[in-house]
Amino acid sequence: MAKDIIFGTDGWRGRIAEDYTFENVRRVAQGFAHYLINEGIAENGVVIGYDTRFHSENFSAAVAEVLAGNGIHAYLTDGPTPTPVISYAAVARKAAGAVNITASHNPPEDNGFKVRDAQGGAIAPEGLQQIEAAIPASEDDVKRMDLEEAKNKGLVELFDAAPDYITHLDDLIDLQPIKDAGLKVLVDPMWGNGAGWFPRLLAGGKTTVTEIHNTRNPLFPEMKRPEPIPPNVDAGLRTTLEQKADVLLITDGDADRVGLGDEKGAFVDQLRVFGLLAYYFLEVRGERGPIVKTLSTTTMLNKLGAMYDVPVYETGVGFKFVAPKMLETDALIGGEESGGYAFRGNVPERDGILGGLYLLDMMVKLGKTPTQLIEWLFDKVGAHYYDRIDTLFEGDRAKRMQRLADAQPETIGGLKVTGKDMTDGFQFHLEDGGWLLVRFSGTEPKIRVYTETTHGDQVQAILEDGLRIAGLK
Repeated sequence: MAKDIIFGTDGWRGRIAEDYTFENVRRVAQGFAHYLINEGIAENGVVIGYDTRFHSENFSAAVAEVLAGNGIHAYLTDGPTPTPVISYAAVARKAAGAVNITASHNPPEDNGFKVRDAQGGAIAPEGLQQIEAAIPASEDDVKRMDLEEAKNKGLVELFDAAPDYITHLDDLIDLQPIKDAGLKVLVDPMWGNGAGWFPRLLAGGKTTVTEIHNTRNPLFPEMKRPEPIPPNVDAGLRTTLEQKADVLLITDGDADRVGLGDEKGAFVDQLRVFGLLAYYFLEVRGERGPIVKTLSTTTMLNKLGAMYDVPVYETGVGFKFVAPKMLETDALIGGEESGGYAFRGNVPERDGILGGLYLLDMMVKLGKTPTQLIEWLFDKVGAHYYDRIDTLFEGDRAKRMQRLADAQPETIGGLKVTGKDMTDGFQFHLEDGGWLLVRFSGTEPKIRVYTETTHGDQVQAILEDGLRIAGLK
């Protein structure tokens, strides 16, 4: 019997050659084809893209063969393409959705299968359940057409997704002031799909853009994984100091997340970046609209929402929750703790390229360095401190979850516990308005322990208590 395939918070991921095989990729593609046919939207076709991981171009071709075998037109990107560009291509092509072969920020041994809807956003949980249910148990039930035959019949079409996306950016941001600002920008695309994009978009002015880690290398040297958090960003932070750059922008493996390093070579955590971006829209651009956040991200957003009289909606972790809420509320911005942010006017999908451009625009419009931007934000909402520990675990997952469900600590890290939320994971609210969250990863055998607090000297104590509550110490 073939192994059951389960979609996590952002699609299906697996270990290459172990469970992520051509056979299983074809099975998932057939499940997606069944879903599109059942929904009555298959005739609109599907965009297929891929990243720079091992065999990604061949896995994407396998998906195209299956879709063609089901009579579904496949728009196949002609090279590795950032996730936000693939997502926008679904809109530009008026397609039924998109498939993206990527494991995003996972270790180099992994690959993945993301699905997107016609609006370029994550498919809602009920849709993912329908896709899972439609995955055949055997490759014998998969329909396929040879790739060359499919091309000849017009069922598979190679295309460049970049031009439509670049034209779309003109509606969202004026790049000329950034080009003219004379900034020295360092970019770390982490060996992934973001390579070449910032130099291309910002060419032709006084601003210079230099890249590191901008070639294909599926081993992702100098980092554990292409995730824009320490220690993976350390080489980029060192280079920022060596080159005396004004800012470091980091995109993850598929360029849907953005990380920030300041001019002093220090990492700006992703909760502070979310706070900055929201403040930028509300204060600098003077825009108004709801904010959508996952429960694992910053309470600075709640403070900004109250100050600017805009609603803040909280969801479970993952863009499969954030994207539908953004569409429902016409949100100004949506995001999560992992460094993924989406913006009104764009697709309801994380966009590391657009997020990076907005951060540069904020620097230019305010004439501030990244360090000064954080001071500007904290002058408004107060200082907030964040950290997270990811721990591999073995044993009975259900028993660990029950242990967390039963936990009723009076204090965590010396702060009084004021409430508990089990909407998605186990979140303990603290007396300073901060929180501790313990969650099981949806894609890996890991427990994540996160905290945000206004007490910088208590961060590690809170995390240590979180590990003890989870039975990991």
